[in-house]
Amino acid sequence: MSPMTLQWKVLVSAPYAMNCLPWYRERLGQAGCEMVVAPVRERLEENELIALLPGMDGLICGDDRVSDRVLAAAPQLKVISKWGTGIDSIDQAACRRRGVVLRNTPNAFSEPVADTVLGYMLLFARNLAAMNGDLQAGEWRKPQSYALREWTLGVIGVGNCGKAVVRRAGAFGMRVLGCDPVAPPAAFLRETGLEMTSLEDLLHQADAVTLHVDLNPTSLHLINRRSLGAFRPSAYLVNTSRGPAVEEAALVEALDRQALAGAALDVFEQEPLPSDSRLRHRANVLLAPHNANSSPAAAQRVHESTVAHLLEELQARALPA
Repeated sequence: MSPMTLQWKVLVSAPYAMNCLPWYRERLGQAGCEMVVAPVRERLEENELIALLPGMDGLICGDDRVSDRVLAAAPQLKVISKWGTGIDSIDQAACRRRGVVLRNTPNAFSEPVADTVLGYMLLFARNLAAMNGDLQAGEWRKPQSYALREWTLGVIGVGNCGKAVVRRAGAFGMRVLGCDPVAPPAAFLRETGLEMTSLEDLLHQADAVTLHVDLNPTSLHLINRRSLGAFRPSAYLVNTSRGPAVEEAALVEALDRQALAGAALDVFEQEPLPSDSRLRHRANVLLAPHNANSSPAAAQRVHESTVAHLLEELQARALPA
């Protein structure tokens, strides 16, 4: 097949692809794909996809809402290549029913996400942001700070990201508790000293709690009014996984009544975070724009794997039966 022969149409809607569209256009064009770029900021909703997907053979997406309605509107669609790891925004059962192959890149950003989590641990334990704010305001205060080895860390979800956090926390001398319905390998437990326990016990003991869960019926609002009631008032919450894992209204209430010391959130129930969110303008809440995965090297690996997965599936469909 000549590199200039265009055999397939591919919609690119992954926000992280937008900064390197010439690279995508070249790679896809060489393989016989016509690239269509979607206007996207954070993600596309159902109706936006329904307007763009008909006639497309492939989709390179981020956290777009790919429902059965969307797939029904695009009967030509053959493959969805998710930029990154999480596929909870895609109706996987509907993909199987309609013969659409779904690919992603597992373990894409475990290392930068784990670095972000430990960064938040240090900010909270060492009071770095608070002391900077004091001095910027002309104050000279010396708050009580802690060495990380004086803290117990609770890791909810001990998959790839969770394991990377456990290893880093161990290097700081932290005691680490884990909670996951799927137990990590025994060799990992021996290597790291991770202690597996129940969610309630973890929340009762931890000085800081970090979430590393997929979004599913069991993790939706996992951190809610009831579970927040089990936190120590001196504890901190970090969420770099999925926004809806935390019930934000309940978190705000817990912060208001000083049921926990603070929180660091990279993900939210609604993204971008609404301007009137009650999480804003709190000295004990650190906010970031869903960017814990930021890493040039990791991103390039995902660019390459995302295109490779798409082309593998399209080319496999083109082979004679």
